[in-house]
This record gives sequence, C-alpha cells and structure tokens, in this order.
Amino acid sequence: MSVSAPSPHHQMLEHFATMAKALGHVHRLDLLEYLAQGARGVDELAALAGLSIANTSQHLLQLHRAGLVTSQKSGVRVIYRLSGDDVVDLLGALRHTATRHMSEIDAVIDGYFRARDILEPVSREELLRRARDGLVTVLDVRPTGEYAAGHIPGAINLPIDELERQLAELPPGREVIAYCRGPYCVFAFEAVALLRARGVEARRLEGGYPEWKAAGLPLETATATP
Repeated sequence: MSVSAPSPHHQMLEHFATMAKALGHVHRLDLLEYLAQGARGVDELAALAGLSIANTSQHLLQLHRAGLVTSQKSGVRVIYRLSGDDVVDLLGALRHTATRHMSEIDAVIDGYFRARDILEPVSREELLRRARDGLVTVLDVRPTGEYAAGHIPGAINLPIDELERQLAELPPGREVIAYCRGPYCVFAFEAVALLRARGVEARRLEGGYPEWKAAGLPLETATATP
C-alpha cells in the first residue's frame, strides 16, 4: 500500500512549523530584536547577545532558513537584516498573545516594569502630532550606533548610560517622550524613572523604534551624537 503525499494544507503547516521552530529559542528572539534596530554583522550580534561567533552563526542560520532574516556579503563580513517589517509585526503578535495568556509574564511586568512606570505610554499618533507642533522633546535612549542607523525625526540621542550626566542637553520646560528598542526595552523605563526623579515630566512611547518603522512613519538617519 503506497503512502500518499502530504496534502497542500499539510505542506503549508510544515512551513509554518519551521518558522515557529526558529522563533522557539530565547537567543534567536534576542537576535531578531537587535536586527530590528538595523543591519548588523555576525561579530557585532555576537557581542550584543553575549554569545560566541560560532553559536551566533548557527542561530542566524536557523532564522535564515525560516525566512526571517536575509544576509549579504560585505567584503569578508556577512551582514544580516530582517527580511521585512512584518517580522516586527510577528514578534509583536507573539508578545501580545504571550502577555495575555502566561501568568509568569505578569509577574515580570509587575515586578520590574510597573514598578518603574504605571502610566499608559504615548501612542505613535499622539507623539507625531505633538512633536510636529513642538510640544515635546523626543528622546532616543538607545546606543549611538542604533540611533545613527535610524531614528524618529528630531529625536535627541542620549544613551541610557549617559542620560544622567547629560540632562542639561534636554530643552527645559518641555515634556520628554522616551523610546528605545521596543515596548519592554528596559532603557525607556529606566529613562522615564530617572527623569521623573529629577523633576522632568516624562512618558514612554508606545512600542519603540522598530514598531515606529514598521508602521511606515517618518524616519531619519544621521551621524550619531558623539
């Protein structure tokens, strides 16, 4: 008795499972979040993720096979980037569903994030409107290289580890809207907590740079602040 070939439906599910399997590792999710800030080489990704270059390459290979990243040779280096902004949407859907249905995530949110900021974040639409009217200061607290690769127009770059020393760089008397790598990036929460402790009115942006970019909103690229 011959075994029938998998149905087209089953073949599709196999491909979906390949992508889901690629997402099923904390280091690969970490690498995708770094790539959501901009294209990077294997050596840089390894340093950011705290992994060996060999281990990073293996994780990137899995992500490449699943169609989540693309690669391009640049001299002797291989540069990786997300295959599309819809990968950011996929990560957002995963985050949203996990947050709704996993009680363990509530414990992390209550224990760290809400302890630093219980206010609702500012929506992208509200920030766009208020920034255009000159009503707020937009603060990018990511590392300078990520800021240089792309940022919200008009944003001031003060990386979180330099923020306290450079508070004077912020225009006085204006609310600050801080953002970083994503909705649960600790940099933005730490920045808001620090600014409020220094008497500065501050809130977070809903999401971060990847979500802003994926929404098709305006971007700037520039030489990073020294």
